[in-house]
Amino acid sequence: QVQLVESGGGLVQAGGSLRLSCAASGRTFSGYVMGWFRQAPGKEREFVARIRWTSGSSYYADSVKGRFTISRDIPKNTVYLQMNSLKPEDTAVYYCAAGVTTEHYDYWGQGTQVTVSS
Repeated sequence: QVQLVESGGGLVQAGGSLRLSCAASGRTFSGYVMGWFRQAPGKEREFVARIRWTSGSSYYADSVKGRFTISRDIPKNTVYLQMNSLKPEDTAVYYCAAGVTTEHYDYWGQGTQVTVSS
């Protein structure tokens, strides 16, 4: 079955960097959209970034544009989220997701915690 496994979360000071990884398995993701979402305590889950597996084209939420970079390594079946200039408001559980369209994601990972201290 399809599995998305996130890693790379942790505690970092404001201004620091982290790189999240999402190891995908269980099917070919050609034609899929891979996304990163986050959910802070007491808040709804929000979109962070997405990338089309085949073309590599990407799109970002305004709140992370210029600071975060999404990429994928096709041979490794892995999606990354490089997060720079982190802010306390970036603190959340970050989830990886995969879907056929940008409107609906069929598969989700278990999440990885990112905590940014001020």
